[in-house]
Amino acid sequence: MKKISIMMIFTLAILLSACSEKISLEKLKPVDDCNEQRLDGGWVCTWADEFEGDTLDLEKWNYEIDGGGGGNNELQYYTNKNTSVANSVLTITAKKEEYMGRSYTSSRITTKYKGDFTYGRFIIRAKNPVGRGTWPAVWMMPTMNSYGIWPKSGEIDIMEYVGYDPTRVHGTIHTERFNHGLGTQLGGSVTLPTANQEFHDYEIIWKPGTITWFVDGDQYYEVNYTPQFTSDSKYNEAFPFDKPFFLILNLAIGGNWGGVQGVDDSIFPAAFEIDFVRVYQLDYASVDKKVPEKVANINKAEVANTIHWQRAFDDYDIEKYAIYVDGKFNGYSNLNQYTLVGLEPNKSYNITVEAIDFVGRTSKISEPFVYKT
Repeated sequence: MKKISIMMIFTLAILLSACSEKISLEKLKPVDDCNEQRLDGGWVCTWADEFEGDTLDLEKWNYEIDGGGGGNNELQYYTNKNTSVANSVLTITAKKEEYMGRSYTSSRITTKYKGDFTYGRFIIRAKNPVGRGTWPAVWMMPTMNSYGIWPKSGEIDIMEYVGYDPTRVHGTIHTERFNHGLGTQLGGSVTLPTANQEFHDYEIIWKPGTITWFVDGDQYYEVNYTPQFTSDSKYNEAFPFDKPFFLILNLAIGGNWGGVQGVDDSIFPAAFEIDFVRVYQLDYASVDKKVPEKVANINKAEVANTIHWQRAFDDYDIEKYAIYVDGKFNGYSNLNQYTLVGLEPNKSYNITVEAIDFVGRTSKISEPFVYKT
């Protein structure tokens, strides 16, 4: 009887411990100033601007004051005078006027250090300007340039539009391996006949290793990190999207893309209107219920001392992987490629990998892969 009691207490302690681990990740709470606080699938609004005041909220946004052409030979000077907020809409207005050596003015605003995000669902409802020479964009840049200056740390273009092609919008990424400077950028476009007549929802869902683009809820493009296809590059060269990024809204004039067919000066003032900006995060504590499956298909990459493997399956997402060399922890990787540390030449090592989800659940250890240096 005594033995049974001890066993029951031990079993109960294990169960209580497991339960406490399950709820250790705090559930997300939506921000109060988001007009749609939750979306199906466990998405919780954690940052938003509904533009319900009468001026730009400088607790959420920064002005970029700049006349350098944005790196794209653009013609405008960005000021802090070309935005207005009224009737729950932010308007960025481009004007034909001489200012600081430029012939046009406009605005570019960012959330840097006020809204920085790693992964999430980003929905921006906007109406594009009318006229040849306009080039509005909703996009994201890295907060810290962890992998180096552009394009090494990446760029995510949620929506771009050029006024000379008024029925089409675009979504793109730029990285060290894939960028418009090399002509290798990865992106898609979709026909949208009312892009400059009506408001539309421009959206991405950004998860580890994947970015997906939508217009009005309909998917039109997706990029997936697949290490087998870029085995000669470290993952950050192909897909550096595992660090914080901030949002940018701007209306450029002319430039390498927007000005391909010149600028029609009769269109000014030209307005880029934004109804709302909403950022959602997955509430993993509420929705993630399963342990990740075991990592499989570990292979040697072309990069020295580097391995890659098939992305592990989880009911939601894998946050990171733990890599072991001969049973000893070697490091973490946010994506399914890793450069091993501390190897000696002309030796063999047993490599194993664990997948860890956003709740902290860990998969079973992979089968060992023999790596020969």
